[in-house]
Amino acid sequence: MAEQPTSTPGPVDAISVRDVTRHYRRPRTSLRHPSPPVHALRGVSLAISPGERFGIVGESGCGKSTLLRIMAGLDRPTSGSVAIDGRDITGLRERRLRFVRERLQLVFQDPMSALDPRMRVGDIVAEPLVAQGHRNRKERVAELLEAVGLGAEAADRYPHQFSGGQRQRISIARALAPRPKVLVADEPVSALDVSVRAQVLNLLADLVDELSLTLVFVSHDLSVVRHVCDRVAVMHDGQIVETGSTEQVYEEPEHSYTRRLIAAVPTLGRALSGVSAADLNREYRP
Repeated sequence: MAEQPTSTPGPVDAISVRDVTRHYRRPRTSLRHPSPPVHALRGVSLAISPGERFGIVGESGCGKSTLLRIMAGLDRPTSGSVAIDGRDITGLRERRLRFVRERLQLVFQDPMSALDPRMRVGDIVAEPLVAQGHRNRKERVAELLEAVGLGAEAADRYPHQFSGGQRQRISIARALAPRPKVLVADEPVSALDVSVRAQVLNLLADLVDELSLTLVFVSHDLSVVRHVCDRVAVMHDGQIVETGSTEQVYEEPEHSYTRRLIAAVPTLGRALSGVSAADLNREYRP
């Protein structure tokens, strides 16, 4: 009897989102009629491979942050499923989500509001290590602060003693403390001065390469995503309207909304020619 060929299973996605919806109920304004629901996500599906730099881009209110929270286990979908490293986390209770906290960490938009002003930087970075029962916390904190370009001496200072870009570096150090496999950055440079955005973006890119991380980068700015990511999903009105390699989406956008996003990106040539983003926006409207 001939031996049957065995099939080799393919690599497991770092994050898999399947047909996820999220509906919110508005506060009731009538005793007779309930308020209509808000459809934040409408059947979103995507798969992110290990080691990939994946961007999610769209304007405010398109559902980016809702999707991010569901992927991180901070919110639950109305329907659909989410898996981390092949393990379905949909509906898991908080105490069973510890493995998600170990594998996936977040960097938020505003570092000042994300950092406790009453705590020293060393204690802030060490918070995830305390939860893990890490023994050599001081050495690990010094290593992380050096890795983000602040130096070990920063551990004894407070967040208000640093600039916005430096505070975001502290946030990155804290996110890397538990040695995650996936780093999710939610608008990490939108609150920073233009002069320091490139520095933080380059730092993120270098750390992702050095530590072999999977990066999920959420932004409203397609030009920023182009600088960091290999592949991008464009979101509009709770749906993904276009997905592809960053260069392909940027150079040959297929959806009219993607073309409008690109038209809104300011460029030196456009400024010198006197062509406004609004003019290009009208040109790209279907």
